[in-house]
Amino acid sequence: MSQLDWNETPCAREEPDFGNLLAVLERRRPARPTLFEFFLNGELHRRLAGDKFAGGKDPLDPYREAALAFRNAGYDYLTVLVPGFWFQTGHVEQKSSRSLNAGALVSDRASFKSYPWPDVDALDFGFLDRLGAELHRGMKLIVYCPNGILENVINIVGFENLCFMIHDDEKLVVDLFEAVGSRLVRHVELCVRHDSVGAVIGNDDWGFKTQTMLKTEDMRRFVFPWHKRLVAAAHAAGRPAILHSCGNLAPVMDDIIADIGYDAKHSYEDAILPVEEAYERYGRRIAILGGIDVDFVCRSAPEKVYERSRAMLDRTRERGGYALGTGNSVPGYVPQDHYFAMIRAALDMR
Repeated sequence: MSQLDWNETPCAREEPDFGNLLAVLERRRPARPTLFEFFLNGELHRRLAGDKFAGGKDPLDPYREAALAFRNAGYDYLTVLVPGFWFQTGHVEQKSSRSLNAGALVSDRASFKSYPWPDVDALDFGFLDRLGAELHRGMKLIVYCPNGILENVINIVGFENLCFMIHDDEKLVVDLFEAVGSRLVRHVELCVRHDSVGAVIGNDDWGFKTQTMLKTEDMRRFVFPWHKRLVAAAHAAGRPAILHSCGNLAPVMDDIIADIGYDAKHSYEDAILPVEEAYERYGRRIAILGGIDVDFVCRSAPEKVYERSRAMLDRTRERGGYALGTGNSVPGYVPQDHYFAMIRAALDMR
């Protein structure tokens, strides 16, 4: 294909069908190659959806635009966050780097008690019904969290502060994880009551290139029990649960699969574990989503992106349990023709 061909905006020809992604999450073979992405970006939304919602003043218009963009690109769902749900932090200067203690608001029992903990039951979960009614037939919503259990605790306390606190005041650490974890679990419990919701994402970055953020023993003590409850809340309503987590999670993959019970794992980097290897190592036990490394997508020629994406679909065709996408998301700096080359690998096989 020529460069002009790669830059042509693709559009899925078939109707959305969430059953295809559901088959992937159940480690079955979908009826057609299936796409998964956590986020696209505003420029892609506008390009894929056209000008239909340009200048719209209805609060649902940005979601309508995103839903149309996802549908036109060939996805069977839209990822959403219930509006108004967040955990407050202090001001953080946006620089090229910053301390992970920046913005911390809790340092002791007194500041823990005075922290403005969000009231999850007061959120407008009817939003899920209103937006669900706007989706193209066959699509579902996948709800995610306003950051994860570990991420929010780190944002509220600070990373180094948390490490010291584990040794100096473990009871406060337990209470912090309960305050955050119980609210995220409650959020899932209320989301899955809505028919428009097809799955949930537990999005919580647990590690970096070489290891988990906390010692594996501390991950198991403080973080994993709340994720286990989050997954149980989804499963109790018959919804699959997806883990989105960056970093080297090799030491805790058995926890993710056998103990916590996540149905799928998302976020892969070639520098940690290429998705091809992840599929061969774990794909018989947990669904594998995305994984075409974002740096690879950015730096490689569209032809190379297409070839790797097509090869991944060929690798997983018979066994199933895989949906094609990037290793993390599609931020604005990803060249659009490179992203289009990736999804065309799936669209061309349909």
